[in-house]
Amino acid sequence: MSQLIDRFGRVHDYLRISVTDRCNLRCLYCMPEEGMAFAPSEQLLSYDHIVEVVEAAAAIGVTKLRITGGEPLVRPGLDGLIRRLAAIPGIADIALTTNGMLLGKQAEALKAAGLNRVNISLDTLDASRFRLIARRGELKRVMDGIKAAAAAGLTPIKLNCVLLKGINEDEIAQFLKLAYEHPMHVRFIEYMPIGHADDNWRNHYLSLSRVLEIAEAEGYQISRRMNVQGNGPSDDWQMEGAAGSFGLIHPISDHFCKSCNRLRLTSDGSIKPCLYWVDELNAKEGLGNPEAMKRLLYRAMDVKPENHEMAAKLANEAQSHVPTDRRMSQIGG
Repeated sequence: MSQLIDRFGRVHDYLRISVTDRCNLRCLYCMPEEGMAFAPSEQLLSYDHIVEVVEAAAAIGVTKLRITGGEPLVRPGLDGLIRRLAAIPGIADIALTTNGMLLGKQAEALKAAGLNRVNISLDTLDASRFRLIARRGELKRVMDGIKAAAAAGLTPIKLNCVLLKGINEDEIAQFLKLAYEHPMHVRFIEYMPIGHADDNWRNHYLSLSRVLEIAEAEGYQISRRMNVQGNGPSDDWQMEGAAGSFGLIHPISDHFCKSCNRLRLTSDGSIKPCLYWVDELNAKEGLGNPEAMKRLLYRAMDVKPENHEMAAKLANEAQSHVPTDRRMSQIGG
């Protein structure tokens, strides 16, 4: 069977698909509170076109999909897209990343359509702090979404917590306790300078070594965990006696490029080989021609860099690639 293998021998079997750049929150690490310019709806890939891309990708080795945004659940009819993607030969696993605000009403239909599991953004367990970080929405709706996902069987449930120095680092122990007492997989994520390496990022960046320090201080006996489904870039840990586990996603302090197995499809139709670099290919050029689409995917393997060097100075003339100027919400990060 054909495979997508880059110049460095990494096999790519995972495609992240952004279905929209819009979101019903304005998290301070992702979007400005006001003034975001969103792509007109006519510029977005239609569901028919997304299916075309996935059919070509599945024919050359992609088996896992993740639906992202923006917030993917703001786009109508997502369960219909998932049903079509699940029917494509070779696709074995479909996951969704969501902020959970709309999940309570959609979880059951998404599961019935073929969605396997969810990652839910949860940066705080405090309602007032939720409003500080997300700037909109309510924590209760996210918690209701988590309950609905569990009831629908969308497991394992992973909770994505972006750690922000001076804002939510004091909740690390609470999140560890949550993973200890419940079958949840908490993933702590380093704040990434995607599209805005400004003072806000510099002031709030926190290395995830802090999580291990607190786990030790809280008295947990921890060991590496190797079998979390769809663990991707997460460095996973088990606490002795815990119902769940926790993971560390640290692209800055200890990047995971050497094991990267993913491509990204942006909502406006670009194939993005690397989250951080500006390089993109226009998927719309391959629409209507499966062989041309496959060639674009192979081309993405040829231009993918060995690593992103996100921790380096952003203006580095020695680099053959330059950092992306798109925000997370625009590239399905």
